Amino acid sequence: MNRSSAPLRVRHSSRSLSASPCSSAAASRAPRLPRSAPLRDGGSADEDWALNQRVAGGDRAAFQLLVLRHEGRLRAFLARAAGCDADDLAQEAFVRAWQRADDYRGQGSYAAWIMGIGWRLFLDQRRTARRREGLAGRDDDAPTSTDPRGASDAAIDADRLLAVLSPQERAALTLCFGHGWSHGEAAEIMGVPLGTLKSLVLRGRAKAQKMIGEGADA
Repeated sequence: MNRSSAPLRVRHSSRSLSASPCSSAAASRAPRLPRSAPLRDGGSADEDWALNQRVAGGDRAAFQLLVLRHEGRLRAFLARAAGCDADDLAQEAFVRAWQRADDYRGQGSYAAWIMGIGWRLFLDQRRTARRREGLAGRDDDAPTSTDPRGASDAAIDADRLLAVLSPQERAALTLCFGHGWSHGEAAEIMGVPLGTLKSLVLRGRAKAQKMIGEGADA
């Protein structure tokens, strides 16, 4: 069955290509997911597996159900991890999931599988953006956002805390504390060893706690 194009209605993005890792030519061609779609992560792993089996056979209705179940959580994760509007990344992740439905064999949850696709897309686009900007030699773990402490006198919130972390640290904390994944599941999503994931969590928490302390003392 040819699944070279996703079964969702296409609306080409009007965004121009830039150095942002959240933009790509592939993403601009991706079908537009409905912005108003509710977060529906319910349903058992067995149901997701059965739906994806139908998707592998070209069933578009089954794919729409998977999108409705998982796109809200995927979009929220990518927005936090990428630090920017993640609609294009989510779009492309589901395009890949449609095209590669045969690759999901039920080992782990479908949610973890689709989030892993989205995370790898972000890393790929970030590397491309860094090459375009001539920053390939910069430390890959460096934060991509500026320190927000001087932005306002408002109370420090989650977004401001995450902004000072590297993308890897943001992703680890978002998965484990924002979305409730175990360390093992988060490591699988991010494609890193369990020990590395735990180190990212510890380092990210330490940075966040330090910022909270500095904010309290200010």
